[in-house]
Amino acid sequence: MGTAVAGTQSVERALSLLAYFTDEHPERRIAELVELTGLGQSTVSRLVSALEALGYLARDERSGLHRLGPRLISLAGVALNQSPVHRAARQVAQNLAHETGLGANVAERHGDQLFYLCHFEGPRAPRSFTLTGRLAPLHATALGKALLCGRRAEDVRALLGEEYPAFTGRTLTRLDALLDALDEVGARGYATEVEELALGRACLAAPVRDRSGEVVAALSVSGSLSALDLPEREAELARRAIEYADQISTGLGYLH
Repeated sequence: MGTAVAGTQSVERALSLLAYFTDEHPERRIAELVELTGLGQSTVSRLVSALEALGYLARDERSGLHRLGPRLISLAGVALNQSPVHRAARQVAQNLAHETGLGANVAERHGDQLFYLCHFEGPRAPRSFTLTGRLAPLHATALGKALLCGRRAEDVRALLGEEYPAFTGRTLTRLDALLDALDEVGARGYATEVEELALGRACLAAPVRDRSGEVVAALSVSGSLSALDLPEREAELARRAIEYADQISTGLGYLH
């Protein structure tokens, strides 16, 4: 094996180790990584030591467990700061969370999922963790439906297929139901989600457009069913979400 090929393989293996650190498993032992990767103990130990030295992993001296390191947070900050949508949306979303007291989220579409670019909590929608950087399904979220609005049926089919996983009894699981929901989003200018991804949770989202008029992101307000109180507040929250999404669109050069 040539030096260049061996070097590339080492990089691929090292980066693959990082993917095994998740919300469900934020800490790992080297023995776990050996089992998960199928690599030898000495190889995994060497890769982990290199990642630790570079700050991509950190080791708890008491438990011996490894977790993701501070260098990754620095790189994530660089990536977010280079995002035009993040720069245009951050203050707007923060204002929306403050004024409504709810959670405010901004997301882009990455393939067949959405990616949270920023997230702020209001006092009526507290969370002990950040959504930023997380992925979520398009078909089961208001943000996802806002991101898909305006797309042709054949494009939605090519992207998501015709059947989707159910997260609750209210999840849209078929293409025809999703297309009906997207038509409704296009007609009224916003999407709703009521216990489609998680029981007891609701969300309302509006699309964000770039200079060309293409939907490139979405802005939402979210929280518990009682906090959003959509039967009483839907019109008010829709007006706010659309207004604030339009502010982001304007920042991206869209002329309404």
